[in-house]
Amino acid sequence: MPFYEYRCESCGHELEALQKISEAPLTECPACAQPGLVKLVSATAFQLKGTGWYATDSKGSSKANPADRGGKEAPAKEASSDSHSCKTGTCPACN
Repeated sequence: MPFYEYRCESCGHELEALQKISEAPLTECPACAQPGLVKLVSATAFQLKGTGWYATDSKGSSKANPADRGGKEAPAKEASSDSHSCKTGTCPACN
């Protein structure tokens, strides 16, 4: 569950609240009991760590980026109208 930050427009009191995403925003200030709470936009401290979180990683597959392993990259395959799914020969991938 995320933390949300609020500020009261009436008294300026600020608070954090741990709420479900599906919960309605708080409206009543706990300091002055006025309905002036406004949800603030704040930076998050979200960080992904470990393997499998990068574009070059793929959930334990052995197809990792060759440059990361210190090896040479395989030559790129040319697209042809025979193997391309559109089979028209008119799209940029076919030419």
